[in-house]
Amino acid sequence: MKKSTLSMALLVALCGLKPALAAPVLLAAGTLSGSGGDLSAATAGSLENGTAGNLLGGIGSGLAWAGGNTFIATPDRGPNATNWNAALDNTTSYLSRFQTLQLGLVKNSGGSGWTLTPTLTATTLMYSATRLAYAAGATPALNDASHYYFSGRSDNFDPSQPSTNPHNARLDPEGVRVSKDGKSIFVSDEYGPYVYQIDRATGQRVRSYALPGNLAVTHLSAQADAEISGNAVGRVANKGMEGLAITPDGKTLVGIMQAPLEQDAAKNLRIVTVDIATGTTHEYAYMLTSGSGVSEIVALNDHQFLVDERDGKGLGDGTKASVKQIFKIDLNGAQDVAALSGDLSAKAVAKSLVLDVVAVLGANGIAPAQIPAKIEGLAFGADVVDNGVLMHTLYVANDNDFVRATAGDNKFYVFGISDADLGKVGATYSAQQFAADVPEPASIALVLGGLGMLTARVRRRA
Repeated sequence: MKKSTLSMALLVALCGLKPALAAPVLLAAGTLSGSGGDLSAATAGSLENGTAGNLLGGIGSGLAWAGGNTFIATPDRGPNATNWNAALDNTTSYLSRFQTLQLGLVKNSGGSGWTLTPTLTATTLMYSATRLAYAAGATPALNDASHYYFSGRSDNFDPSQPSTNPHNARLDPEGVRVSKDGKSIFVSDEYGPYVYQIDRATGQRVRSYALPGNLAVTHLSAQADAEISGNAVGRVANKGMEGLAITPDGKTLVGIMQAPLEQDAAKNLRIVTVDIATGTTHEYAYMLTSGSGVSEIVALNDHQFLVDERDGKGLGDGTKASVKQIFKIDLNGAQDVAALSGDLSAKAVAKSLVLDVVAVLGANGIAPAQIPAKIEGLAFGADVVDNGVLMHTLYVANDNDFVRATAGDNKFYVFGISDADLGKVGATYSAQQFAADVPEPASIALVLGGLGMLTARVRRRA
């Protein structure tokens, strides 16, 4: 017996753990209702389309572990399913925010099965301390001399600058991760794309990372179709940096585009690494298998990652879910494609299927028509032992586009992935390490822009 095999056998014996069956399992599922709004009472007034400005929805656009049972979730640009102004793609002045959640995973009494209870504990609005570019009539009422809030309206940009201009007020948050010290979050978006560092306690932007120029478009429009037709280079409108990972050592951000750039061939997506300390970037190619795009990326270790590739079918689309697959990729030895364009297929990173979400949910009695169309958020949580097997917990969340009537509530699924599962595809897992345990942002009261507006803390259970 080889030394590595003997070591694993001894570990299993000493800890009383059973060898894992090499297949990810569904441990639990939970729901967070959006019927009562989020915890930002100051934004509860009506938006331009008549919906509430504190409508709770879309929170599975991005999901990040913050240690223990605490997670950060980012809704995207807000409610835009109601027709009110086609010139703005029906986007509204919904203020960009992140939600702090407790995703309580508890073993059932008797030791059989698990229960997941999602609880919303804080809502934090994101803002810049310096002026932002807003469209006429679109300046948030909560703004003051040192608080300029980001908004989902598609016309909040400076037309004289490329789309990556950090002074634009429009923000469509998608990916989110927590910094090593626990005091910041990193947010990626689709409008720029942008990558911002945000103070977790206050919501203030503290840093903007300069992304490669080949991701930007130069002819901006509030209408996605017009923006797409007006550019030959850069990200496709509303399909920017959909996913964001952070390496376990907290040193590198890894973003992934949802769709091919205008200058690249179909099915070729770009991965962008960002050194957090220096801002240095590199680009790599990812080749779609059968999905229409990518929604998330999460780190296994400092060079291997899981990528969420999906179609747009399922609950919310009126169809049956088909492709919701999570692949392992490895950036070791991958070629930097920053200077290339066109067909990048030959340069694409190798990939292996780790989890077929539709298959596993189906095996647990969840029909394809009831699987959310937009499976978008991925985050590892704390390890657990299930039936004597050490499991790495992978939390998966949906973006319901703020439309509960058709897309259902905010759902969370917890999958157990063992080392044996990862071993089948040559992967290993290292948990993200946090240097400090940081209290939840605004856990007692939500302080808005020095305006003296306080919202008492409340808790809502699923």
